[in-house]
Amino acid sequence: MNTKLILAATVATLLGAVAVEAQVERKTPYWASLDEPEARMRTGPSTEFPVKWVYKRQKLPVKVVSVHSVWRKIEDPDGDQGWMHVRLLSPERTALVIGSGVGALRDEPSATGRIAWRVEPGVVGRIEECAKGWCRMDVAGRTGFIEAERLWGDDAL
Repeated sequence: MNTKLILAATVATLLGAVAVEAQVERKTPYWASLDEPEARMRTGPSTEFPVKWVYKRQKLPVKVVSVHSVWRKIEDPDGDQGWMHVRLLSPERTALVIGSGVGALRDEPSATGRIAWRVEPGVVGRIEECAKGWCRMDVAGRTGFIEAERLWGDDAL
């Protein structure tokens, strides 16, 4: 029984180290997303610093602008910056629908494409691809193309 617990702890530690190492190698700035249902942004790169914001929006896109050990300085869609532990972040590319009024997810990357779904500002989805001013986006299994200008989190960095 103890051997299984030790083995499980060792595997978890190694997997965590691999995830941290993979993110350390990335050149800033780069896009990431919140990987937990609750994530704390701090004023500095340590748990000793006070919490600035508590995010309760898993998959929210963030821009990583600086790296310090296992801490990432991020910028949120409102432009606020602070520090998060790397374990709270995912490399999965997501985007936030911005602008005014309801947006359209179309069946092809064209303003004349059939509207497959409608999305309101504030909706978050996974980006599958972006080209020529359009991004293919998946929102809870509903996919379509949306104008890149209606998204925060799709820009090439």
